[in-house]
Amino acid sequence: MKNLIAELLVKLAEKEEESKELVVQVEALEIVVTALLRHMQAGEQQALITDIESALSEAKPEPQVPDRDTELLHQYIKKLLRHPRS
Repeated sequence: MKNLIAELLVKLAEKEEESKELVVQVEALEIVVTALLRHMQAGEQQALITDIESALSEAKPEPQVPDRDTELLHQYIKKLLRHPRS
């Protein structure tokens, strides 16, 4: 029983480490996108945002992807493009 608990704790620690790594990757990408948007002229920035939003609206998610996940993605992209980090 102790071995099972120890194995579960090790697996949990590994998953937590993977989760932290993904959070860091997402934050790094947010910083890069924000910096890129800030260095663009307003017209270029708007054109890029429009292109991304158009591509997103035309994309059809796989049937097994829950609607909630798709909506979260749309909301996050909109937030990132329209209200980038300060």
